[in-house]
Amino acid sequence: MIIKAEPRTILNFLHTYFDVMRDLFQYQTTDGLITKEVYDMLIQKHGHVMNIRLREFRVIRSMGSDYEMRDVYYKLMEFLLFEFKPLLPETIEKYKSSIGDLYLKIRKYENQDRDILQERIKNLSHQVREFVDLVERNTFRLLAETRDLKSNLERIEYREKVHKASFWIEYYILPLNRILDVKHSESVTSTIIDVSEYANRRRLDFGDETIRIEFEKLYTQLIQTNTDLLRQSKVLVNELLPLLERIRTESLILTGWIEFLRNPYKMDTPPLLKGSRTMVYAKDMLFKVREFFEQFAANEVITLEDQVVEFDKWIFDRDHFKGKLTENMPVNDFFGWCYKELQKDFTEIDTDKFFALCGLLFDSDLQIEFPKKGERINLQTTTSKISLPKLKVEPAIKL
Repeated sequence: MIIKAEPRTILNFLHTYFDVMRDLFQYQTTDGLITKEVYDMLIQKHGHVMNIRLREFRVIRSMGSDYEMRDVYYKLMEFLLFEFKPLLPETIEKYKSSIGDLYLKIRKYENQDRDILQERIKNLSHQVREFVDLVERNTFRLLAETRDLKSNLERIEYREKVHKASFWIEYYILPLNRILDVKHSESVTSTIIDVSEYANRRRLDFGDETIRIEFEKLYTQLIQTNTDLLRQSKVLVNELLPLLERIRTESLILTGWIEFLRNPYKMDTPPLLKGSRTMVYAKDMLFKVREFFEQFAANEVITLEDQVVEFDKWIFDRDHFKGKLTENMPVNDFFGWCYKELQKDFTEIDTDKFFALCGLLFDSDLQIEFPKKGERINLQTTTSKISLPKLKVEPAIKL
């Protein structure tokens, strides 16, 4: 037979015997349960009435021959003492399924039984509230643990600090950050955003006023939830991760330095750590100076010879070739004429010389006539084979 105690009586018991509740909480936190030996010790210390009250108020329950605090009392003490144990992200990630399943059922059966729909909306709100609470507790505890590790109050070795920092980053911080990542399609936060958009639409257009009010409450809660999760995500990214990375980096450097100090002669150290005496001039400076001046003691005969560099001294005489062109006009093949004129002086025609002579074509007092049949002439220079049209050149008609 279960006897229901008055709420005030239970609260008064918790206030009077708070030390007992704290001892039970500490033992269960440390060992995972309250062993029979520990429980008997507490009962012997506080009297048989304590055993009756703990069972009457349903503070504990049997676990074989041992005991454990009921979840509601354990969480109350955990909250009061702020001794939250970090949960693995897998434990928090389960809310993606619970929130997602309720969300799909609400959408699928929104036009059926009103009471069931209302309860599902309330349950969804409860699941979101639990999720946010666990995230906040995890972030708070991880931040406290990290600050304690940074200050090293327990005087643990640097190598252990490195292991702890790496462990928290790999198994807690990074997975929890993925859960809160809005851009990650599989994160719990992305599911909450989808629910928020749906609740925003239905709070405005749902036919039943009672359900509209429930959707309004859910939407308001989800807006605040997004703000809270964003704040927790910023704590993870901007404070926790950099702090743990600094611990890991500093610890690696200090660990290496301590290992060196334990055995400084195990390996050669850099010159920075070795004392040395140097001078502003080299030890063999006398010999180097003597060698420098000895090279001027013997006079060597130096002969300078002018080197004759052969180069083509041909200079294009524009007036000379323009006079020859005027004498031969009209010229039916201008490019052929230029080629033949150069052959009179050179056995091989240089490309630059040929095009220099062809520049006469741009004189304004010449009239150029293109061939009607597209006749062309092929010429060979020292570097190129050139195909050119047969142009007729004659004096321009003056008006």
